Amino acid sequence: MAISPSTMAAVRASGAVPQAEYLLNAENIRKEFPGVLALDDVRFRLKRGTVHALMGENGAGKSTLMKILAGIYVPDQGEVYLKGLPIRLKSPLDALENGIAMIHQELNLMPFMTVAENIWIRREPTNSFGLVDHGRMYDMTAELFERLNIRLDPDAEVRDLSVANRQMVEIAKAVSYESDVLIMDEPTSALTEREVEHLFAIIRDLRAQGIGIVYITHKMNELFEIADEFSVFRDGRYIATHASSDVTRDDIIKMMVGREITQMFPKEEVPIGDVVLSVKDLSLRNVFRDVSFEVRAGEILGIAGLVGSGRSNVAETIFGVTPATTGTIAINGRTVAIASPNEAIGHGMAFLTEDRKDTGCLLILDVLENMQIAVLQERFVKFGFVAEKQLTAACQEMSDKLRVKTPGLEEKIENLSGGNQQKVLIGRWLLTNPKILILDEPTRGIDVGAKAEIHRLVTQLARQGVAVVMISSEMPEVLGMSDRIMVMHEGRVTGFLDRKDATQVKVMELASK
Repeated sequence: MAISPSTMAAVRASGAVPQAEYLLNAENIRKEFPGVLALDDVRFRLKRGTVHALMGENGAGKSTLMKILAGIYVPDQGEVYLKGLPIRLKSPLDALENGIAMIHQELNLMPFMTVAENIWIRREPTNSFGLVDHGRMYDMTAELFERLNIRLDPDAEVRDLSVANRQMVEIAKAVSYESDVLIMDEPTSALTEREVEHLFAIIRDLRAQGIGIVYITHKMNELFEIADEFSVFRDGRYIATHASSDVTRDDIIKMMVGREITQMFPKEEVPIGDVVLSVKDLSLRNVFRDVSFEVRAGEILGIAGLVGSGRSNVAETIFGVTPATTGTIAINGRTVAIASPNEAIGHGMAFLTEDRKDTGCLLILDVLENMQIAVLQERFVKFGFVAEKQLTAACQEMSDKLRVKTPGLEEKIENLSGGNQQKVLIGRWLLTNPKILILDEPTRGIDVGAKAEIHRLVTQLARQGVAVVMISSEMPEVLGMSDRIMVMHEGRVTGFLDRKDATQVKVMELASK
């Protein structure tokens, strides 16, 4: 019989917890949602003082299991054990009070609160009058940051931070609970190489203190660098657990997808046509300046640069999200004024944003509504009536083409895995039949199988004459998919590289100029 979280917390606080073989383990876990069997008789076992990576395609059940361990979901069947004792967690607060903290892939900070307020929310230090002691809270945050070697102002508002710095705040918040178990879901998805090295240093320090870390990632190089062992899930089932030193990258991929992925970057030579998009001396005050480039029909222009280089800002300006201060944009040789995304769409442009949660998905709506929103008025409304049958058929065809794992188009998009949400957003823009496709981090947080599918799709679009602009922080993706690479640093273009001349060293030299 599982003991209550409060009893477990008391036992933990007393120091009378027996030394068990596993710090945390889950056995015979089953979890079902309407129309979806997310977990089917799975297990997971975490040893003290180790980093255990959890691998699998999007929809494999990784995040569902971690949410059970973090108290967000209650399993339909099975048992969870903490330090050898059975425990049933009914809320995230239960988990935190028992030393289990989770850093989610989609960040959950309060944007209009300070860094310190976010870290100590519900645990704020108070003065003798029972009011929040902001000075003490600032000092506590500064001490925590010094311990983790994080250089952020505790008084800064979260809304003013980059995605990478918000991730660091999430990590610091989780560490502040002095947890025995730390679950990290894609923690490096928005970090630069230098920031990843910093995170790994923090992880190694925590591991040396005996903390068990569950690490969910789709990046194979990270697995071999930081993980002691890994477990693979596929289609909601447990497949295997191995020491990282015992397997190769190809072994893991075969376990994840049940097949070999023979061509990760299926770039092919296609005819390059006339200039479709021309950007000249584009500037946005205090963000980027004098950006000029051209993209031709059938060409994939990769944009590389470190976080903060201005890559995403350039894409947003071209698409009319933040109209330019100066400069010109021309499409098919004709100068156009783009003051809004609607105008950009009208000119045959599509834009996949880097943050699917905040600026992509409409989380309270279903898959169909999310996919149809960009194309509804243009193609499927006649005489004021919506051609619902044709619209639904088009969305279903796109969903099937992209292999979106969903019970149906009526499923709320918030119930889908991150990778399947990304596929829905890509489908949204492909339905517009774009002539210019801007992709900002198109495979962030997506498993290796889905990445290969999206890469093949981008190659097909280029073959059809679509001009593609692809922003990516993953160097193999930029090098593997681009015909040319434009590199940015601190808001300016530092150079261009042709595919045949591009190397990781050359890109990084330009990115740090």
